[in-house]
Amino acid sequence: MEPRTFGSVFGEAMTERKTKIMFTVTERTKADFKLQLQYDSLTQVKFFRSLMEGYINKDPDLITYINKFKKQNSIQNIPQRNRIMTNIKKADDTKKKFALGDEEVENIFDILEKEHPDL
Repeated sequence: MEPRTFGSVFGEAMTERKTKIMFTVTERTKADFKLQLQYDSLTQVKFFRSLMEGYINKDPDLITYINKFKKQNSIQNIPQRNRIMTNIKKADDTKKKFALGDEEVENIFDILEKEHPDL
């Protein structure tokens, strides 16, 4: 199974309709962010697309960070976070066990969403 990627740089079809995602930060945060991007030789687009790609594809390192962030900021309770991590692990194990394609995996997650709408 091939992970989903974003943008023409990341292999997405150029004909797909685009949308903007915008949010506000302090001027200081923006300046610090731009400096760090320059240090890492990244553009804002590459940075945010890589995060979106990792988040949607459930990159283990990013999921660990997101889980830590949710815990520190009291987002979701412990059982909810644990259930999500368990579901991600089960889905990953099932993909490996049965070598499922993207469409089949999406169907599994649709079923999980219907059974657990609070997740």
